[in-house]
Amino acid sequence: MFAEKVSSRAPLEKRQQLRRCLENLQEGDELVVSKLDRLGRSQVEVINRLSDLQNKGIYVRTLDGLINTRGLGKLAPLVIGLLTGLAEVERSLIQERTKESVEHRRRTGGNLGGRPKTSDRKERLVIRLRDEGESYRSIRDQTGLSLATIQRILKDHTTAAE
Repeated sequence: MFAEKVSSRAPLEKRQQLRRCLENLQEGDELVVSKLDRLGRSQVEVINRLSDLQNKGIYVRTLDGLINTRGLGKLAPLVIGLLTGLAEVERSLIQERTKESVEHRRRTGGNLGGRPKTSDRKERLVIRLRDEGESYRSIRDQTGLSLATIQRILKDHTTAAE
């Protein structure tokens, strides 16, 4: 059994478990994958990989039940082409919706993720407390900021002053 948590968009060189699995398969074996698109980065790559496996006498079955090449016989290449095409269309639709969402958030001033910026007022407080000789931990206790944030603020302040 082989398992990996790597994007299916990663090249085969970075998918060590898939590579090891493909190297160990022999004629008559059945490769079981969670979804068809786990076999490659694009429709062409998935179809080529399925074709190679089929030529070697290796069957492919997906856990989602979409495909079982042992049961498809000579129709396997046709069905595989249709299914991988649908998977690629679905992926591009998801990318398109994500892009539209980000653009909408930018236009409307919505949150794009990440941590909110520390307010200028709080940054000035950190600088003033440090100038008064307060320790980093004391500043953390008074402001509620993490030590890393305090260090970044003071580093940025020192760099800007130079």
